[in-house]
Amino acid sequence: MGVFDKIKSKLHMSEDTIDRAGDKVDEKTGGKFTDKVDKAQEAAKDAMGKIRRDQQDK
Repeated sequence: MGVFDKIKSKLHMSEDTIDRAGDKVDEKTGGKFTDKVDKAQEAAKDAMGKIRRDQQDK
């Protein structure tokens, strides 16, 4: 298994995990950056979906 395969195997997180991480950031920052956190969550979910699609294509 190559280095990139190992990294990809670590990226199997669920959307729930991303949501919980964003919620924790909102909690720690008092909701000050909610709009930015929401955008980051969506970007992470999109990236996760792309990785999954790429893996299915192989």
